[in-house]
Amino acid sequence: MVYDYLIIGSGIVGSLLGRELVRYQNRVLMIEKGVDIGMGTSAANSAIIHAGYDPVPGTLKAMLNVRGNALWDHLAAELFIPFRRTGSYVVALSREEISKLEELNKQGKANGVPGLRLLSAEETKERIPGISEEAKGSLFAPTAGIIDPFQANFFACENAVLNGMELQLETAFEDFLWEKNSIVGVKTTKGIFRARWVINAAGIHADEIMHKAGLHSDYRIIPRRGQYVVLDRNLFQWDKVVFPCPNEKGKGILVATTMHGNTLVGPTSEEVSDKRALFTTEEGLRQAIEGGKRLVPGWDTRWIIAQYAGIRATLFPTKDFLIEVGEVPGFINICGIDSPGYASAPAIAEYIIQKLREKGETFIPKYDFNPIREPRRLFKHLSVEEKKQRIQREPAYGHIVCRCEEITEGDLLAEIRGPIPARTYDALKRRTWLGTGRCQGSFDFPRVIEILARENGTTPYEVTKKGGVSRFVFSPTRGHYDL
Repeated sequence: MVYDYLIIGSGIVGSLLGRELVRYQNRVLMIEKGVDIGMGTSAANSAIIHAGYDPVPGTLKAMLNVRGNALWDHLAAELFIPFRRTGSYVVALSREEISKLEELNKQGKANGVPGLRLLSAEETKERIPGISEEAKGSLFAPTAGIIDPFQANFFACENAVLNGMELQLETAFEDFLWEKNSIVGVKTTKGIFRARWVINAAGIHADEIMHKAGLHSDYRIIPRRGQYVVLDRNLFQWDKVVFPCPNEKGKGILVATTMHGNTLVGPTSEEVSDKRALFTTEEGLRQAIEGGKRLVPGWDTRWIIAQYAGIRATLFPTKDFLIEVGEVPGFINICGIDSPGYASAPAIAEYIIQKLREKGETFIPKYDFNPIREPRRLFKHLSVEEKKQRIQREPAYGHIVCRCEEITEGDLLAEIRGPIPARTYDALKRRTWLGTGRCQGSFDFPRVIEILARENGTTPYEVTKKGGVSRFVFSPTRGHYDL
């Protein structure tokens, strides 16, 4: 088979583009090297839909950020994505930083960001109880919001699959297939796939794929690691999204609420040499904590229940998004999608469809395309009567597996047996919020391992956290065993 479009990478950009392409009579294939979708930058970020005042006017980032921000309401409604427009504040902590707020306000208005407003020190402190006493003013952006980044990515990809997109997991790109000077497919660890268009949506590895296509050998992605801490929602409640004034390294260390009620503090911005350096460090966490306390001093490090790190795909020498359609025949290049990439993702998909039309591609609507992803409601969100009925039909919903988040065996089975089956602990975590509470999975690990082994027809020794060698169980603690 020759596909019309082959997408490399299953992050938010690839998933939303795949969903747009299957609106039409296209044969679409997505390949992903991981054991599940969205395991890269789309799974480790600040979960903010940025308003669009930060990008330099006239850049792709500026245009696509503002347009993407506007598209999220409709998209979230269609896919039942947890999304809320909280607004955001950039806070000046010195008189010198007031000029930076004025600059951001001017940039935002040039970019078309609606509703921006400069606030005095008094207004800032009134609107943000708990903000530092050093606050000298702020810039308020009402269109900023928060999102569940895991579920947005997953729901978009699942909707694309339900509408006909094929998905090949654990399928790593190796090289291109060429005919004369055109790309006509890819070689992968699972064989050869042919396509009229190959789309590079590989996130932090997009520069490597771009170079194999013969483009921009002088451009490269410099991975920037951002470290975060997460606070227990039962000990600290925070309902704002607050940034410091940005600097040359980025937007700075924010203190923000999340869709699940926790408080997120971070990220740092550290240039690293290894794109796999997804680990936290003592120094990085110290920076995140100090930065967070500088903005919002009234929280205690004893309330931290989790920490994590993500890698941003910052492209040099340009710091703008790099999106090219047909610079090499048969190739679509999406590279350097760092912040505000998540906010921009719907607009990136729209932009590429527009560029393909300009290249002469025709898009015939698919009569049976269904834009709605019906939610699989978690048991804890049902009414008392609905819970009784659910348990009567499916007794597994009566078995609580994760105490902190009240996730049941029935919730897990629905995802293990879903259109994109969850086969690892982290896949279940991303779909249900399993193991994210105060105990961080301490109580649920044994039961989840048992359920995954049973449902996947494997042994507990083969159950992994995130694929590969991330096993939980290596041997029994008693009795004879064979390694």
